Amino acid sequence: MIVSKAKERQDVINMLEGVKSVFLLGCSECATLCGTGSPEALAEMKESLESIGKKVTGTFVAKTGCQVLGTKVELKANKEEVDAADAILVMSCGAGTQSMVEVFKDKKVYPANDTAFLGNMTRFQHFDERCSMCGECIIDKTGGICPVTTCPKGILNGPCGGTNNGFCEVSPDIECAWAKIYARMERTGELEKMRQIIPPKDYSKKLSPKVFVIEKKKEEK
Repeated sequence: MIVSKAKERQDVINMLEGVKSVFLLGCSECATLCGTGSPEALAEMKESLESIGKKVTGTFVAKTGCQVLGTKVELKANKEEVDAADAILVMSCGAGTQSMVEVFKDKKVYPANDTAFLGNMTRFQHFDERCSMCGECIIDKTGGICPVTTCPKGILNGPCGGTNNGFCEVSPDIECAWAKIYARMERTGELEKMRQIIPPKDYSKKLSPKVFVIEKKKEEK
């Protein structure tokens, strides 16, 4: 899931300088789980903005904020409220904000959140980063654990000389990724794989911007 955190409220207020009316848009998926785009978060933002004299013309929590066409269709029911606003304040990730830029080409669109990383939710509203979306997954060679992300040095063939009793030299709070990889591969009977040298990654696959289109295969007649 995409992990987002709310901007400081004063930063949002500064962003909206000169804007008299705002429509608030949240997201029912990632941003709701992060508490940054839920109905409760929108209600809190509405109250905060109205307390300083801003008019909130309406609020809506989209099913999936980053889905351009789906959100556009959903918002047809809120057309008058959106039209009445000087700007749209999007309470989701950066992708959701940019979806609204595409949908409302002549409307000011602002982000209420900062997008942090692709994360795993280990318990309610506790997140950690395990995937860097590098475009070339190698975790079949590392016991299903990504050293590119979970090792602060991104070492592909570890551990380094700084590991100490299973923890990283960067911080005593960080478990050594390669110690975890070793322990897991020992449990699953795959330690022999650690003798294989993982070649340097092709980071050209991570270059931005990316476009990916899934094409349907033609059925053979």
